[in-house]
Amino acid sequence: MKLIAAKFYRAAGAAVFLFAAMNNRAQQPGPLGGVKDLHATDFTQEQYYEQPNGQQVKMRLSGAAAAPLPGGLLDVKELKVELFSTNGLLQAVAQAPQCTYAPLDNWASSPGRLEVWSADGKYRIEGEGFLLRQTNSSLTISISNHVHTVIEIPADNHGSFL
Repeated sequence: MKLIAAKFYRAAGAAVFLFAAMNNRAQQPGPLGGVKDLHATDFTQEQYYEQPNGQQVKMRLSGAAAAPLPGGLLDVKELKVELFSTNGLLQAVAQAPQCTYAPLDNWASSPGRLEVWSADGKYRIEGEGFLLRQTNSSLTISISNHVHTVIEIPADNHGSFL
């Protein structure tokens, strides 16, 4: 039941997003005299924790601009995904210059660059070509090419890292 409600709210959010984009932007003629594609700027979509932490944001996905694509997809520019703990502290951030986002199916992908880092600066991963997929319990990030990872492990009292 929760999955059905979550999909309903995502669909409603996507519909509101597209409706707002259409109402906030005057129709302009395209190069062939038709209506130019509509888009929105500075959009944000948030997911919240389940109770008892239902007031805390779990994940925030935002973009500088988004334009509708066929099949209910969105072309997002300047993607930013922020992950938060149940006490509201930022845990990690992922950023990409562009991606295709499926709001109803909870995934984003691109052949382009992705950078992910922890809020405390102890790890960073970057590469080209990615898929972010979210379920109710996890966020999976797959990076396919030119992957670079930096993990900062503090040394113990004897100068050893392990």
